[in-house]
Amino acid sequence: MSTSPLETSTTRVTSRQSSDSASPTMTYHHSIMPIPLPIPDLVNSAAGGAHYSGAPVSDSDNGLVASPASGEPSPPLQGDETIRDCIMADLKELYCCRPSKEIFERIWRPDAVFEDPSVKCEGYAEYAAQWFAMPKIFSKSETISSRVMSFTRCPRRLVYAQTQEYTLRFLETKKLIDSIIVVELDDDYKIIRMTDQWNGKQLRSWFGPNLLRRAKAVVTPWLIRAPKA
Repeated sequence: MSTSPLETSTTRVTSRQSSDSASPTMTYHHSIMPIPLPIPDLVNSAAGGAHYSGAPVSDSDNGLVASPASGEPSPPLQGDETIRDCIMADLKELYCCRPSKEIFERIWRPDAVFEDPSVKCEGYAEYAAQWFAMPKIFSKSETISSRVMSFTRCPRRLVYAQTQEYTLRFLETKKLIDSIIVVELDDDYKIIRMTDQWNGKQLRSWFGPNLLRRAKAVVTPWLIRAPKA
């Protein structure tokens, strides 16, 4: 008896399905994400964003701004380290009771402000008198250690930690002071404001202490003469 083409086709399909059912099959689908994502780059970018946010540090870090206000760290320019080292070398001379007119002419602006917990000076006559008074108060002053915390170009600011040992004249009593020193600079890298935070504590803004600090700054030039600017 002859077999029709339809029956022959049906028989072949049935036979193929029977043989295929004995082994597993794999189904392939088109990818819905044809372009691979740069996973390592995304991870590195996220890590960088978590490490640097461009915001001031917390109160536990003494409220110091250790990064540029723009939110992006400024890359170092050639010569930045040299400028920073020169500024710190001159400031070390001042802290070690070796002030000179040349230092003020080199790195200070005449209208600069200097303040610490005991005094707030405005202008050369006041801040120079404070530095020239130190050799009369201390027989010796030695920098035990110093460490740069940040040096940025936008804004131009140097922040460093310092440990200084002072020896009082006549009494020979020694006093160790740990400081966080914030130095704000102009476009010519001259000091426009310098704040010495003893033990890393922010200066008080109360009216009473500020009045006493200003009084000391005004009176000292009457007692200690600094070279004229």
